[in-house]
Amino acid sequence: MGTQGADHYFTSQPSAPMKRRPLTVVLAGEKRQLQTAGGIFSPDGVDKGTTILLAEAPPPAVDGNLLDVGCGWGPVALTLALRSPAATVYAVDVNERSIGLTSENAKALGLANVRASTPDAVDPELRFETIWSNPPIRVGKEELHSILLMWLPRLAVGGNAYLVVQKNLGADSLQRWLALELAQRFPEAGFKVSRDSTNKAFRILRVTRVLS
Repeated sequence: MGTQGADHYFTSQPSAPMKRRPLTVVLAGEKRQLQTAGGIFSPDGVDKGTTILLAEAPPPAVDGNLLDVGCGWGPVALTLALRSPAATVYAVDVNERSIGLTSENAKALGLANVRASTPDAVDPELRFETIWSNPPIRVGKEELHSILLMWLPRLAVGGNAYLVVQKNLGADSLQRWLALELAQRFPEAGFKVSRDSTNKAFRILRVTRVLS
C-alpha cells in the first residue's frame, strides 16, 4: 500500500502541501476525469487490490446505505454510487485530504449520493446493506482490528461486507480472527465469515449478518 513522501496515507493531516492533479481512470465501465493529490493512499490510480474488489465483488445493494471504509480519493465509494444511484454511500477516512478529494470527485461526476467524512462523523445508529473496503492493513494489526470491529457490526440484517486483503499480508489469518471475534462478541448477529473469491495475490473475504 502506498505512501507519498514521508507521510503515511493514514495520517489525518499530510504535511506536504496539497497539489491537486488530474487523474483519468475507468470506474463502473467508463473513463472518468477526476482529481488526486499526494499524501493519500494510491494517489496515481486504482491499486491492484481495489481493482480486484471492484471487478469481483457481487453487485452492491441497489438502495439503502452503503459504506466504503478507507476511501482514499474515492474509487470504491464512487463506484458504489455509480452502480447504486438510489443508495446513499458513506465514504470514511481518517485522512482529511482523502475526504476532500472524494467529495470533489463525487461532485465532478454529479453524484449527490456520496457522503465523505471522518469515521466519527457517521451516525452510529446507521446500518449498512453493503460494505466494501480495501482495509489499511499497514496500520498494524491492533488498529486494523479496531477499525473492522467498529464497522462490521453495523451491517444490516442480510447485509454483506467484502474486504480485499493480500494473501501475504495475512488474509487467511484475518479471516479466522474475524470469524472467531465476531462470533464471540456479537453472537446475536449470527455473523458468517467466508472467502468469496481468490486469485494469486489477493483474497476477497465476505462477512454476512444473518440475524438481528
